[in-house]
Amino acid sequence: MVFSLIIPVYNRPDEVDELLESLLLSEYKEPFEVVLVEDGSTLPCDDIVQKYQGKLNISYYFKENSGPGDSRNYGMRKALGDYFIIFDSDCIIPPNYLVEVDKALKEDYVDCFGGPDRALDSFSDIQKAINFAMTSFLTTGGIRGGSEKIGKFQPRSFNMGLSRKGFEASNGFGNIHPGEDPDLSIRLWNLGFETRLFSNAYVYHKRRIDWDKFSIQVNKFGKARPILNSWYPQYNKLTFFFPTFFILGLILAVILVVFNIDILLQLYFAYFIVIFVVSTIQNKNLRIGYLSVVAVWKQFYGYGIGFLESFIKVIILKKKPQEAFPGLFFKI
Repeated sequence: MVFSLIIPVYNRPDEVDELLESLLLSEYKEPFEVVLVEDGSTLPCDDIVQKYQGKLNISYYFKENSGPGDSRNYGMRKALGDYFIIFDSDCIIPPNYLVEVDKALKEDYVDCFGGPDRALDSFSDIQKAINFAMTSFLTTGGIRGGSEKIGKFQPRSFNMGLSRKGFEASNGFGNIHPGEDPDLSIRLWNLGFETRLFSNAYVYHKRRIDWDKFSIQVNKFGKARPILNSWYPQYNKLTFFFPTFFILGLILAVILVVFNIDILLQLYFAYFIVIFVVSTIQNKNLRIGYLSVVAVWKQFYGYGIGFLESFIKVIILKKKPQEAFPGLFFKI
């Protein structure tokens, strides 16, 4: 089995440098290739790639901007391997990553897998707080990617594997973004393929580096989910509504205080205290504990409001997703 590592990139040469540097430390002894696809960047990373020629088996392609999903498809069409591993450019790969993937596939083969993410000590406090919000069992992170117990596992494209057979059968990613990875997972299920979580195949994911970018990102996640629910109603789950219920419940809690009923608001306060304590202990840092409270609030608010807006437009008013939210769809 030959692995082809597919990495789309858009205006992030410094991140590509870190990712490729981490691949030099790989403990995997078999040959693998790196396919880097520049998605119409104005800050290209060709100079960075040149640095690693001769050190890694790397191919570099520049194409017009058409979004990360189409860029991944482009890379898989160019790749020579029979199993593709897809990373975001803001990932750092542990030395044992490919060893763990190879081991898992040999023990129990699957045509599509996803792995979790962690934070490095070198990450900023905000990045660590965002990582906590996006991965903790206390937030939607426990539902999104850390557990296989809640329905079928939907791999995320920052750390995802896909066989050539699965790619050719499904035609890869669609043009929605974000949401292209669960869309692909569901189409693979409908074609008879299985997906699975490889718990030991984790990456260090830097994610967004400031609050504004994070807020925009989670808001888009919220908008994408009702669109996916409209396409695949059989996979709709009540848990997808949780962030919206959380925000609406908080509004209700504030209203109830006017009538001297504060028990609901106390429950919200207790929840955020738990977030602070658990994150502080996990990260061994009070500041990260506090920032985790901010990150969780932004996560629930951004996702919840985005979900509500999309639910009203797409599910209730029956608007076409491409017309309701043209910014979520790339032209291919």
